[in-house]
Parts: sequence; C-alpha cells; structure tokens
Amino acid sequence: MEKIKIGISSCLLGEKVRYDGGHKWDRYITDTLGQFFEWVTVCPEVEYGLPVPREVMHLIGTPDSPRLETVRTGIDHTRGMLEWVAKKFKELENENLCGFIFKSRSPSSGISGVKVYTSSGMPGKKGAGIFGGAFTRYFPIIPVIDDGKLHDPSLRENFIERVFVYRRWKEFLKKGGSVRDLISFHTEHKLIILSHSPKHFSALGQLIAAAKKYKLDDLLSEYIRLLMEGLGLIATLKKNTNVLLHIMGYFKKHLSSDDKQELLEVIELYHKGYVPLIIPITLIKHYVRTFDTIYLKRQYYLNPHPIELMLRNHV
Repeated sequence: MEKIKIGISSCLLGEKVRYDGGHKWDRYITDTLGQFFEWVTVCPEVEYGLPVPREVMHLIGTPDSPRLETVRTGIDHTRGMLEWVAKKFKELENENLCGFIFKSRSPSSGISGVKVYTSSGMPGKKGAGIFGGAFTRYFPIIPVIDDGKLHDPSLRENFIERVFVYRRWKEFLKKGGSVRDLISFHTEHKLIILSHSPKHFSALGQLIAAAKKYKLDDLLSEYIRLLMEGLGLIATLKKNTNVLLHIMGYFKKHLSSDDKQELLEVIELYHKGYVPLIIPITLIKHYVRTFDTIYLKRQYYLNPHPIELMLRNHV
C-alpha cells in the first residue's frame, strides 16, 4: 500500500530543533505509524529563521489573537511568524496531506491547551499556537491531533480512522468525483458514520437524497464538511454496540439460535467494556464471509485501517 502523507512537527521524529537543542522523538510515531505514513516535517521556529538553541518563547494576549514573544527579551515574532505561515500553507497545499500530528503545548505548533499569558506575565486562558491554530483554520477538513492525545487509545483510533477516510475521499475526487461515485462512497462508509454520529448519518443521507438540487462542487464541499465533522466525534461503546446489533440483523435468516445467542453475548461483553471491539468484529467478519453478505463486504467499518495498528484491541 502506498504510504499516506502526514504532516508532523519535526521534533517528534527525533530532529534536534527544539529551543534547547533537543528533540521529542516518539517511537510509536516512527516505528509503528511510520510503516503506513510518509512524513512531511515542519518546524515553524527553524523554518521561520530562528537558531537552535534559541530563547524560549510564549504566547501573550488573548487566545483569539495571541502574540508570540521571547520570554526574557520580549521580542515580538508574531508578524514574522504569520508571514512565514502564509507562505508555508501555499507549500503544504501541494503536499496532498491527509493529516497532521502537532507537538502539544507548543506556542507555535500546539493546536489546543497552549498557555496564553496576560500582559502582567500571569497564565490566562489556554489557546492554540500561532502555526497550529492557523493550520486548523486554513485546512479545516484535514484530520489533526497532537502527540499527547495520540497516546489516548480512543483519540488515536479516531484520528487514524479519519486519516484513512480522508485518503479515500482524495482518491474518490481523483477519479472524477461524480454523483454516482459519491453515492457509492457514502454507501461504503455508512456504518462508520453511524458509529460516530447518528445525527450526521441522517444529515448526510438527506444530502445524498437531495443531490440533484446542488451544483456538484457545492455538494461535494458540503458532504466532506459534514462527514469530517461527524467523524470527529468519538465512536463510543454505546454507538458501536448499536452498529453491531444493526449488522447482526443481516444474519437473522442464516444464524442458528445458538449462533445468534453467542453473537449477542459477545456484543454484550463488548458493550460492558469486558472485551475489545476486535472480538465481535472478528466474529461478524466470519459470518460476512460465510454468508457472502455483499453489502457488509463493502463496509469500511469492518476494515477501517490496517489490522497491524491494533487500534481496536483496547478496552
């Protein structure tokens, strides 16, 4: 499989670009995700022109419009950094990114939870870094996460699932992006969408049903906006259980009473948090193959990402 292009803060790959000359090498990122992702590295401070090592910087002002200043000398790098950001985004537009992993709590790269200090030097409300915050506004559809949240199993799975969906979306657009193909794309992702947000599942279904009322570009833009918004919500135990029970309905004419009871018991064990999602999914995939259930064979919910990542193995 061709690797997926993902933007990443350079220090997370072991590059010594931090203010103190160090790095924040993350072996999960390089050793595990690196099997499937191709990295496009970014270090805002270094690419902007600051040296390594350099004076510590922090955000000052308000979370909506913070300034980036050095802590000791008070040099304001906001304007220069924003000018660099605008140029960098033009470069990144051509990189075909399907996601971005940012350094957490960084005044340049953080996307949330970054300390913003008042003019008196006291910590105020938290916000986003200059580059990270601008990225999420400029590329609102691209999946993002920081390295801290990446190590939460649910948030990690959510991010990587969105990356693979977004990559398939880009492939769909490359093939022409017709209404007919959009219907096919939507059909293949129905259960994934339902597992994240029944509300968005309904809204996307209504959008598809009214496709003829839209110009194609407007239809596609609204579809991907709603899709990525919905997938940004976590697929909980309850929502996944509802999807599993929905899938079970496709086998009601084929399964024996004992097989139905076994599947129900496995789904209930998952619902109670005793077993990981991979357990009922594996049993369901067995029945999909056994009964050659064409509709379910097309559902990416059963195979949303490489099994080697073991994203559904956590409880």
